[in-house]
Amino acid sequence: MKKKSLIVIIVILAIIAIIIGFIAGSYNGLVEKREQVDNAQATISTQLQRRADLIPNFVSTVKGYSDYEQNTYLAVTEARSAVSGAKTANEQAKANEQLDSAISVWVNAITEAYPELKADKQYNALQDELSGTENRIARARTDYNSAAKSYNVSVKKFPKNIIAGIFGFEKVEYFESQDGAESVPQVSFD
Repeated sequence: MKKKSLIVIIVILAIIAIIIGFIAGSYNGLVEKREQVDNAQATISTQLQRRADLIPNFVSTVKGYSDYEQNTYLAVTEARSAVSGAKTANEQAKANEQLDSAISVWVNAITEAYPELKADKQYNALQDELSGTENRIARARTDYNSAAKSYNVSVKKFPKNIIAGIFGFEKVEYFESQDGAESVPQVSFD
């Protein structure tokens, strides 16, 4: 009888150990995926900040050639501040959309109004830096959305969804473009 009791206890302990191992593995997997999402969002923030940091240099270079419309400069400056203050993926997307639009109008207007500026080495270097940064931002968004998808799938799939619910892991938002982002901004010199 003692031998049967010992076997039952060992089986129960083994089942408990398997359950604990599954819970710990699932929890750790969710933590790792959430950290990947956070890291990807931080990369977007870093690239947006890099772009925002380049803008004052760009403005200084252009100011040497012109005294352009104050409201265009003000729009770029306000959009830059909004990007710096954005914390969530949605806030970053909205602020980024505002900055994209302001930069597009501003750069096109300045380039058209001051063609000699195109030949300036510092202007060209800064424009190349901004272009490279835009590419890095696009890549960072893609990486973020990939990490968000992987995490969201883990949070939703059975049986990890039970572990996610118990430990408070919630779905994250994707970095999406804002309404109207597919249309080309209009530049007017009127």
